[in-house]
Amino acid sequence: MTAEAIRAAAANFHNCLEALWPEAARRGVPRQVYEEQTASLTPDLRIMDLLDAQPEFTKAIWDYLDLLVSDERIQNGRTILATHRATFDAVEKAFGVDRHFIAAIWGVESNFGTQIGERSVVRSTATLACVGRRQDYFREEFLSALEILAHGDVDPAHLKGSWAGAFGPTQFMPTSFKKYAIDFAGDGRRDVVDSIPDIIASTANNLKKDGWVTGQTWGYEVVVPQGFNYILADRSRIMTLQEWRRAGIMRPGGKAFPRAEDRAYLLLPAGAQGPGFLMLQNFRVIMKYNPAEAYALAIGYLADRLRGGEPFAQPWPRYERVLTRDERFELQSLLAQRGFDVGEPDGQLGGRTRAALRQFQASAGFVPDGFASAAILDRLRQP
Repeated sequence: MTAEAIRAAAANFHNCLEALWPEAARRGVPRQVYEEQTASLTPDLRIMDLLDAQPEFTKAIWDYLDLLVSDERIQNGRTILATHRATFDAVEKAFGVDRHFIAAIWGVESNFGTQIGERSVVRSTATLACVGRRQDYFREEFLSALEILAHGDVDPAHLKGSWAGAFGPTQFMPTSFKKYAIDFAGDGRRDVVDSIPDIIASTANNLKKDGWVTGQTWGYEVVVPQGFNYILADRSRIMTLQEWRRAGIMRPGGKAFPRAEDRAYLLLPAGAQGPGFLMLQNFRVIMKYNPAEAYALAIGYLADRLRGGEPFAQPWPRYERVLTRDERFELQSLLAQRGFDVGEPDGQLGGRTRAALRQFQASAGFVPDGFASAAILDRLRQP
């Protein structure tokens, strides 16, 4: 949105909120609760500067993993697992979700509850419901936040979180809370902020309902051989681990794949210069929690390290300069101008952009690994 459009929407903020009252009433939100939450509310326009600055989309994958899978976070996670062992035992038995992934989400989302966020969830979601480019989405989040307060599940003073409205140690959006929150403590409230049993069980229930496969991990680090056909590195190209093995894909050190018939796709977040990963169904489930591949990789990696696993065996190409958001947007636009399908350019390099980039690389004589390097951008800028 332009600055002028943001100012106009902000000036109309209270009219926008009042127009949402009838829908809130239909959901059982008392007028008194609505008034208490909205009468003196003002838009938090600082959020507009944060919309496109999410680290999982802006940092180099290796810097992102360094930040979130640090030695300190691994140690803190193991302490959490030991402290709440009985609860993790009960939740794992009830839902069939590996405790290390729940702890990893807790660690990545809020550094085990130490970085939950201090913004009012109601104010954040109200702002985005009335200002910004995803108003329909955030209206539902705003109304759901009011439902949570009307039901009395969470202390109103503790309904604080991120700029987008996610709250609690494992960062539930209000609509996700409605779908997945569990009263595992048995006290009549679904409190994913202050109740450890509810936090752990609700996170497990979220993963289970999104398709978690009990007994399966997230994926495997793999070595991609010389001369590999990189066109196969696509989210839509799913094969069994045994088939990938026949294609020359191996685990570091020649380790075997424990479940050869599990199906996976090949992800190369740093292209041919970095480690490869075969991603299983549970990786896709983690991406439903947060749709960034970097985020899901951090969750899987941290879960492995909490279990006692080793660091990744292969180095990252730390010498590569990471493209800025403007440069990523330019890269997408240049690909689109050449007839490659990237969707709507947005500066975020997902699977669709990587597929288009591989096609361009193949046509231009580069290794078609889908990695958006500065050299590729320079080549695209040439006539």
